[in-house]
Amino acid sequence: MQKNERIVRFTEQELDQLRQSGEDRSDFARLDSLTEEELDKSIDIEEEGEIDWSTIQVGLPLLKKQLTVRLDTDVVDWFKAGGPGYQTRINAVLRSYVDAKKNAR
Repeated sequence: MQKNERIVRFTEQELDQLRQSGEDRSDFARLDSLTEEELDKSIDIEEEGEIDWSTIQVGLPLLKKQLTVRLDTDVVDWFKAGGPGYQTRINAVLRSYVDAKKNAR
């Protein structure tokens, strides 16, 4: 088992061992027996937060293209300071720029 701050990874063999020893903590039978109202009441909105449906994207993500690009060191350092996912954030900034330019036409 490998552990990161919030991510736990198991091998397939480890998962099989956990299931066989009864450590599967999913109680799907109980969940299936709940009504929609009971499910809604069981969600702690303060802890979970409301779902912002305006940010939900439906469909497959666009294909990515790998390329080499040269960026200023301070720009890369700034994005990397935000932690893992800096390339995704750079892509999001570029995507918003492209969308703004398309909408300006």
